[in-house]
Amino acid sequence: MFPREYRGVAFVVALFLVVQVGALALVPEFAESGYQAVENPDNPANSVLYVVAIVAMTGLMLAAFRYDLDRAIRLLIVGVSAYLSWYVFSALVSPLAAAVPAVAVAVGLLVHPEWYVIDAAGVLMGAGAAGLFGISFGLLPALILLTVLAVYDAVSVYGTEHMLSLAEGIMDLNIPVVLVIPLSLSYSLLDGESASDEAAGVGDEEESDAESASIDDGESVSGDADEGAAADGDEGNEAPADPGDRDAFFIGLGDAVIPTVLIASAATFSPAKDLGVPLLGVNLPALLAIVGTLGGLLVLMRWVIKGRPHAGLPLLNGGAIGGYLVGSLVAGVPLLEALGLATFF
Repeated sequence: MFPREYRGVAFVVALFLVVQVGALALVPEFAESGYQAVENPDNPANSVLYVVAIVAMTGLMLAAFRYDLDRAIRLLIVGVSAYLSWYVFSALVSPLAAAVPAVAVAVGLLVHPEWYVIDAAGVLMGAGAAGLFGISFGLLPALILLTVLAVYDAVSVYGTEHMLSLAEGIMDLNIPVVLVIPLSLSYSLLDGESASDEAAGVGDEEESDAESASIDDGESVSGDADEGAAADGDEGNEAPADPGDRDAFFIGLGDAVIPTVLIASAATFSPAKDLGVPLLGVNLPALLAIVGTLGGLLVLMRWVIKGRPHAGLPLLNGGAIGGYLVGSLVAGVPLLEALGLATFF
């Protein structure tokens, strides 16, 4: 691994941590404000409906690109970015005052969608979406969601490959459905080659969390936030001749959002004792879910550096679930209760 790649991996880890910690900080505020989207967060049917919404949104996105509706997609996702940003800012200031920075996010994406604007918007969207989903999905629905999406991500990237086709369509829109990881301070997303020429592809649908999912109140966040394949900044699908020549990595925002849903759900619904971290309602299952996610991320980035797109959610969700279960057992939570199955027995 080249030094520039090390810096890129460190930046990815930092972005994931900001999304995770941000979601944990938002969970108490969201719960207190009554933002929970469903009456019964323990109902497994919530996960089924969510997955159906993802598949439907993916189909609509692919159809939109086929019929040259790129501009409409861009405007939709920019609008969703502002909407989720409003949720985040409303946890800090009054709802009316929160509209000002939320609109600023949308204007920034429309007027100057440079990599740092996209990443900032993506972090806001990711933390907001993960927090909203986390308080709306109980432990069992969250575990089902992560498991099904990990399988779907693998099939859509390695099998049908439709996620890669979707990625090609969204790369040049310069919208926060992907996180852009520059490998030098001089890198510019707006100069030089288009993102689709630069990247091998991004098989992420999320949104936000976030992306190709429908939000608690029915808003569709984006077509890339739920499933994700990470890609490097090289042209085509061929492995790069010289890894040191890359200018950027790209990783789907959904890769950060979906595992964080379980982290937020664990912080909200797990009976494990709160660790007393200031400003964060975090317990041991949530903490080890973070550790597991970051472990999966490091493995994923090692693969990405070799020059090919990969499905992110099998590793990331697997790490989050494994860390959550270990944390639950260490915290003394019975396995059935940790899986959300205790009420069925």
